[in-house]
Amino acid sequence: MLFDQINRELELTERHLLVLKKVIENGPIGILKLAEETGMPTHKVRYSLRVLEQEHLIKPSSHGATAGDLAEEFIGKFEGNIGNILEKITQIRHIGDKF
Repeated sequence: MLFDQINRELELTERHLLVLKKVIENGPIGILKLAEETGMPTHKVRYSLRVLEQEHLIKPSSHGATAGDLAEEFIGKFEGNIGNILEKITQIRHIGDKF
């Protein structure tokens, strides 16, 4: 379906954000503890950590993941980015009103 890819991306983004939040709140934190606290399998946590590290939102340490160099900037722009997404959803909804 047309919305399947969007739904998959939203679920993946939700997972990444949950892992990021736990790292910011509880870092340094390891994979096993993250999996326990999020209820996610370790392979999914590991993937999210890799994505977040590539975005410089977290960084590894010998004691586990910690907030990265861009984490504070990301948090500062979070509401604006969500607002942009909601605005786009509203525009799409209006297109659907015409069906």
